[in-house]
Order: sequence, then C-alpha cells, then structure tokens
Amino acid sequence: MVAQPLEVDEVLAALAEPVRRRMLEVITSHGEASATTVAATMPISRQAVTKHLAVLEGAGLVASHRQGREVLYEVRSEPITGAARWMQQLATEWDSRLQAIKRLAEAAE
Repeated sequence: MVAQPLEVDEVLAALAEPVRRRMLEVITSHGEASATTVAATMPISRQAVTKHLAVLEGAGLVASHRQGREVLYEVRSEPITGAARWMQQLATEWDSRLQAIKRLAEAAE
C-alpha cells in the first residue's frame, strides 16, 4: 500500500472542514486576503476565521505575510498537488488489485 506522508494527513484534515474549503475559495478569488476580508464573506466570527486560517497555514495550504498593519494570506497549491498525487497513487494501486481479482475470477470460470 502507498504510504501516506504526514503532510497529506494535515492537508486532508484541513480540507475536511467545509468552512476552510470555502475560505480557500475566497482567498483564491481575491489573490490574497486578510482575515477581515475573509470574515466578511463567512457566517462565523473573525476570531473563528483566524483560527481556521491558522489550521490552513499549519497544513501549508496558505502562506501569510504582513503588509502594513494587515496580515495577508495567499493560497499555496503545492500541498494540494501532493495530496492529489498520493490519492492518484492509491487509486492506481487499487485498480491493479481489482484487475488481479478480475483475472483470477475469469481464470476460475
């Protein structure tokens, strides 16, 4: 079986929350956005947005930088690409196993 690296675990855990997926969409549509900008589009408090952004940043899905008094966030695609690569490897392995089962079943007929 394909080993699941820790980074993939963190990405999938971060993406499991619909609010965080929506936040990524908001940030992507703005190019970069502050917590205040993101909070304006969400049905949760700015404090909750900040906590969700910390999870996204911990998983490497967003990067932050200070611009004046604001902290701006931008989406990083590399972790998503890595998780997608892991899922593709897993799917390929399962396809191989299913083909082997099919061959055994057809040989037994």
